[in-house]
Amino acid sequence: MFRTFSLAAVAALVSMPALACDGFTVDDAFARTSTMMSVSGAMFMMMHNNGTADCRVVGARSDVAERTELHTHISDANGVMRMVEVEDGFEIDAGGEHELARGGDHVMLMGLNRSLAQGDTVHLTLVFEDGSEFELDVPVDNERMPGMGGRMQGHGAMQGHGAMNGQQDN
Repeated sequence: MFRTFSLAAVAALVSMPALACDGFTVDDAFARTSTMMSVSGAMFMMMHNNGTADCRVVGARSDVAERTELHTHISDANGVMRMVEVEDGFEIDAGGEHELARGGDHVMLMGLNRSLAQGDTVHLTLVFEDGSEFELDVPVDNERMPGMGGRMQGHGAMQGHGAMNGQQDN
């Protein structure tokens, strides 16, 4: 019986799809809104690709919003900054990193179904081009000001929940 189980376990492991972004981590993640009554919010973080292959984050999901999208800021022909969805996602080169920061790329939470109070935690799923996913819990930090990185003294380090599986700016 042990032999049969061992062969089945090996067969299951061999048939698992390869992950597109092995070695992906996130740190200094935080979410925020402008006010307690805001209907939108944003998430910021530093994404690291410690693997040997490039990867692309193409989507995001969170249960706190009707829609969760990857966004960036662009300047229109009149020099007015506006936010737009990044449909192609964010490429993270092998051995590289990509910052989601206020005034730049970020995860947009639209149609919040609850207020995001200081100290709350929001669950986020990042989706990769191959369909694999990376899950993490992101703390709400409405008090953080631009330039107040949480990378100092180990503050705010975030890793994903377990391993990946097949699984407004304000």
